[in-house]
Amino acid sequence: MSSKTARHSAVQAITTYRPEAAPLNFVDTRPMDIFGCNVFNDRVMRERLPKSVYRALRKTIEFGERMDPAIADTVAAVMKDWAIEKGATHFTHVFYPLTGQTAEKHDSFLMPDGVGGVVAEFSGSMLIRGEPDASSFPSGGLRSTFEARGYTAWDVTSPAYIMENPNGTFLCIPTMFLSWTGVALDKKTPLLRSGQALNREAHRVLRLFGEDTALPIVSYAGLEQEYFCIDHNFNFARPDIQLSGRSLFGARPAKGQEFSDQYFGVIPQRVLSYMMEVERELYKLGVPVRTRHNEAAPSQYEIAPLYEVSNLAVDHNHIIMSMLRNVAKRYGLKCLLHEKPFAGVNGSGKHVNYSVGNAQLGSVFDPGETPHANAKFLVFCAAMIRAVHKFGGLLRATVASASNDHRLGANEAPPAIMSIFLGDQLTEIFEAFRAGRVEGAANGKKSRALNLGVDTLPTLPTDPGDRNRTSPIAFTGNRFEFRALGASQSAAGSITALNVIMADSLDFAATWLEEKLAQGKNFAEALESFISHVIDEHSAVIFNGDGYSDVWHREAVRRGLPNLRTTPEALPYLTRPEVVELYERYGVLNRAELKARQEIYLEQYCKTVRTEAYLVIRMARTIIFPAAMRYQGELAATAAGMQKIGKEVRTHTLDEVTAHLRRMQDAVDCLDRMLAEVEAQGLGLEAAHSYCVRVLPQLCEVRQHADALETRVADDLWALPNYQEILFGK
Repeated sequence: MSSKTARHSAVQAITTYRPEAAPLNFVDTRPMDIFGCNVFNDRVMRERLPKSVYRALRKTIEFGERMDPAIADTVAAVMKDWAIEKGATHFTHVFYPLTGQTAEKHDSFLMPDGVGGVVAEFSGSMLIRGEPDASSFPSGGLRSTFEARGYTAWDVTSPAYIMENPNGTFLCIPTMFLSWTGVALDKKTPLLRSGQALNREAHRVLRLFGEDTALPIVSYAGLEQEYFCIDHNFNFARPDIQLSGRSLFGARPAKGQEFSDQYFGVIPQRVLSYMMEVERELYKLGVPVRTRHNEAAPSQYEIAPLYEVSNLAVDHNHIIMSMLRNVAKRYGLKCLLHEKPFAGVNGSGKHVNYSVGNAQLGSVFDPGETPHANAKFLVFCAAMIRAVHKFGGLLRATVASASNDHRLGANEAPPAIMSIFLGDQLTEIFEAFRAGRVEGAANGKKSRALNLGVDTLPTLPTDPGDRNRTSPIAFTGNRFEFRALGASQSAAGSITALNVIMADSLDFAATWLEEKLAQGKNFAEALESFISHVIDEHSAVIFNGDGYSDVWHREAVRRGLPNLRTTPEALPYLTRPEVVELYERYGVLNRAELKARQEIYLEQYCKTVRTEAYLVIRMARTIIFPAAMRYQGELAATAAGMQKIGKEVRTHTLDEVTAHLRRMQDAVDCLDRMLAEVEAQGLGLEAAHSYCVRVLPQLCEVRQHADALETRVADDLWALPNYQEILFGK
């Protein structure tokens, strides 16, 4: 089928679309009845496991105690029976390699019994550890290609679940992925390690407040997932979208998002049906999805679950992304998770609503209703300020990718400069500590000078200011919203970094307070001195204004804040001495593991841009150039015919088409030569810089002329579906 036919077929398919999936029955099968029905959760374990085994397992899950290997066989047997009752024939250890995607290898429960039959077998050792072939996963030099052995290790804190398929079900077991030498080859292992460091240092600070909670202190995350949904026929008619996830060509349509009529608008019926089935499947897996709505750009949407412990939130987000992609096919849709699939409209992010606490304490970022809670809140908030100021470059590196670079800095995405928005009121309170006085800013009074004593600090409101949509890290009432993460990325890397930099700042806070108390200062004086010190040293990272403005960019330079606009600029921060020392000190990742991640992400960057460059060359030469040539030929023939009969001929359009054709052809030839030169540099940092500063601008040069041709070539000759059709075809 030609691209031209594909375009017209795609448009026709939308006008004649009829849903294939049968309507869902929410009456006979209510969401509250099916929620968690496919999860090996606490209710299932309590009902099925022997009491002693259940109690031992709960201690591991709740308190982080080492699991007794003796109970593994019992847990495995019960889990197997439960899964088989659900129709499962296979099990898989689910893990997240450094590709950023979800990985799984399915193994059957069935084993020959030696007499011509089979038995279902699943032992404790099979539950605890798997051995997938690791040779084809990126390792960044952590092992040689011939060293294929890799291990998956059961993450007992994230429950196993049943994944349904039209032809059966299978048991999914969340796991870590390590080499046979114990090197972390995944994203979950460092996340769990960073959680341990955070727990340890947060307990030190809380004990100074007289709070010695028995439960671990954990990080929580609420991950808002944005995505685009287009008709799948357009995906097949656009090689760029199909292979790279974004449109490499496309002239601006007459209408975009400037009317704000998409945002929170009525959800199109077809998309709403799709959303409802996604939610239904997620309910079965215990994912607490709560929000669905239209986003700002045409054909852009959002799904968001409630807060969860960050490890579980990351696992659930991977499930959400898979479910969005898979269910879309049933409705003739294509789900795009790329950060910037269409130029000129908003890109898609994955906002990380981050907090710290536990079930007993709530969030330590909640100002609370008592002076005592206020004091604790200010200490933890100050720790966050210090953490972001010291390690803003690290946070930027965790969201670095070729796709996210297109998004950061515009259209409601934050800039690449890592700063914190506190709101005017909180900022005034912290500034007052720098001056040695708190003048009642929290409750609107103008007089009374206050100390940080737990008996005198005024109550702080839950919402101390409006939201700032241009801030990468914004305080939003009882949490910090990290807005720089891209829609397609795993949240594990960013949450790991947030955990470990918070652990470092809480370590610093506890040591500071302990030393001041040892010097004879009372607790209030020690707290005041700590907060004053943090604001003196780290207030440069606080910014409440417009993050897009040129004034802020100049001011950020004056304040010494890094502006890492591109991935090649950001990724070297992963191996800066202070970052290596930080990760090694808290046992999260060692120097080799960090270096490997830097190399893998640089390689992914180079391959992404290289793939896009090849697509641009091929599409320009085989689709766009022939269409424009045909139109040029028609215009030239018309002009020649008019000249022949003596009529006046205006060749303005012909001249424009000819000029853009020549310039596009020159730009494509230049890109082709340039690509060969850059490919010879390999896939490291030098090559990444070349792809960034040479290849990407040349892609834009080709696109400029191609998009100009789209607005001039006769519509019946243009082969590619345009932005109007893709974004507004429902």
